[in-house]
Amino acid sequence: MPVPKGTTLDPSRTREAILESATPLLYERGLNGIGVAELCAATGISKETLYRHFDSKDGLVEAVLENRSRRVLAWITDAADSAGADPRARLTAVFRALATWFATPGFRGCAIINAATQRHSAPASPVAARHLAGYLDLFADIARGADVLDPHALGRHFLVLLEGATVVADHLAAPQTAESALSAALTLLDAAPKSRS
Repeated sequence: MPVPKGTTLDPSRTREAILESATPLLYERGLNGIGVAELCAATGISKETLYRHFDSKDGLVEAVLENRSRRVLAWITDAADSAGADPRARLTAVFRALATWFATPGFRGCAIINAATQRHSAPASPVAARHLAGYLDLFADIARGADVLDPHALGRHFLVLLEGATVVADHLAAPQTAESALSAALTLLDAAPKSRS
């Protein structure tokens, strides 16, 4: 990422460019599959630049995972919100969005959960916990819209289906995985006791 002579440096732009370059490398190679020297060479930065912006490789990993989590949760939430207020439509939109993601070339599962699986410690585990909590909030909100008795419990079931579908799609490359998870989610939604029944 050489900067032409005379160009004003913008630290936030530099940081974003590093994140953009490092994200696919860490997704493809994993947290332990690439060292600092190779990461710097591949992203075109010096170790000094990496340490200036992120303090350490773990700092970069945390920033990459936080950024990815923010983007994924916004994308999934937007998919649900664009489907309107009907809980079945919102749930369908979430799992159909996942189906699109699963079919993307280079799909390797959830980068955040993959990272937490590699390291059951910081920085990956806390980011994964927050990421899953974000999904759970969305699913509990969908369940509340269906006026179920225990929206949080139903949201957890939806979360298990989402994460299970992501793992199966990654390791079995089964194109119908998201649809199978959606079918199970809709069955659970329909069968859940309602608060006004």
